[in-house]
Amino acid sequence: MNLSELTTESADPRFAGIDTMSVGELAATMNAADATVPGAVARALPWITAAIEATAERMEAGGRLVYVGAGTPGRLGVLDASECPPTFSTPPEQVFAIIAGGESAIVSPCEGAEDDEAAGVAAIEAAGIGPLDTVVGIASSGRTPYVVAAVRRAGELGALTVGLSCNAGTPLGDVAGHSIEVLVGPEVVSGSTRLKAGTAQKLVLNMFSTIVMVRLGKTYGNLMVDVKATNGKLRERAVRIVRTITGAERDEALAVLDRNGFNVKQAIVASRFDLSPQDAAARLARSGGRLRAALGEQV
Repeated sequence: MNLSELTTESADPRFAGIDTMSVGELAATMNAADATVPGAVARALPWITAAIEATAERMEAGGRLVYVGAGTPGRLGVLDASECPPTFSTPPEQVFAIIAGGESAIVSPCEGAEDDEAAGVAAIEAAGIGPLDTVVGIASSGRTPYVVAAVRRAGELGALTVGLSCNAGTPLGDVAGHSIEVLVGPEVVSGSTRLKAGTAQKLVLNMFSTIVMVRLGKTYGNLMVDVKATNGKLRERAVRIVRTITGAERDEALAVLDRNGFNVKQAIVASRFDLSPQDAAARLARSGGRLRAALGEQV
C-alpha cells in the first residue's frame, strides 16, 4: 500500500498554520477536530455491532478476546484488556493484548517491530489461538505488517477475526472476517494517529469489552456486580451496589460481603434468599453466573 494514499497520512490544509496559533486557538482547533470522532464511530456502528455480536457468542462458549496492535493501537489494546479483571473479574487469560515488540513496547517505543510479519504469526501461535477465540487487529493505517500477519494467521487457525482501522479498503480489512473502518480523516499533526485515530480506537474498544461483558451477565442493569474489590474505593463501590440491589443497611451489606469473600453477586444472592455462601454460590452457578437469573427476575 502506498502510504501517501492513506487518509491518516495526509496533510489537511486547515491545520497548516498550527505553529502560528496561540495556545487557546490551537486548543480550540484540536477540540473541534476531536468532536468529529464520535460521528465517524457512529457511521461504523453496523460493522461494530456485527463484530461484537459474533464475539459475544464465542466468548459465551468459552472463547477469549485478544487484541493485537503495534505502537499506539497496541497500547490501547493493552489498556482496554487490563481494565477487564478489576471491572468484570475476568481472569487475565480471558481478555488480553499482544503488542509488537512485547511488554517493553508498552512504555518504550519499538517502532521497527511493527514490520515483523513472522513475529506477528509467532505471537498468535504462542497464544494458542483457536476456533472459539476472537482476535481484534488494531492498526490506524490498516496495513501494519505485524498486525495483518497476526490476524491472517488467527483466521487460518479458525478464530473469529476483526480488523479495526481508520482507512478504507485496507489489507487488514481484507484478511479480517469483520472489517471496521472508522474514517476520522487527516490528523491535526499530519500522520500523528495517536490523536483522532487513537480516540476512535479507544471508543470502539470501550464498546467491545463493555458490551461483550454485559452480554455475558457481568452487570446488573448498569451496576458493576462483578467488580473485584481490591482497594478501598472498590470495596465502597461493592457495598453501595449490595445496598442498592438488596435495600440492606450499610453494616448488613458489609457483613454479607465479608461472609462471601466480597463477591458482590454471591453476597446479593445470599442476602436475598438468606443463604450460606456455599448455597449462594451454587445458585449463581446454576444461573450461569447471571445475577438477574439467580434472583429469579425476567431478562
